[in-house]
Amino acid sequence: MTFPAVDLGGATEELRELVDQASRSGEVVLTRAGEAVARIIPLARARGPRRPGSAQGLIHMADDFDEMPEDFHEYF
Repeated sequence: MTFPAVDLGGATEELRELVDQASRSGEVVLTRAGEAVARIIPLARARGPRRPGSAQGLIHMADDFDEMPEDFHEYF
């Protein structure tokens, strides 16, 4: 994925627009003389407080998950 690059000279006038663009596209790269010098990235949005045990029942392991596979014994 290619992110938009903006020359730093014009970035000061359009900072609000660049932040909006970063929130839509994921990132805006700021350049000086054609070389990348910084990037604007959106902050991750909080999903609310984490709750211990909220994934209970969602993870299932096979009954034999800790048994060594037959063809693996030669490595020990």
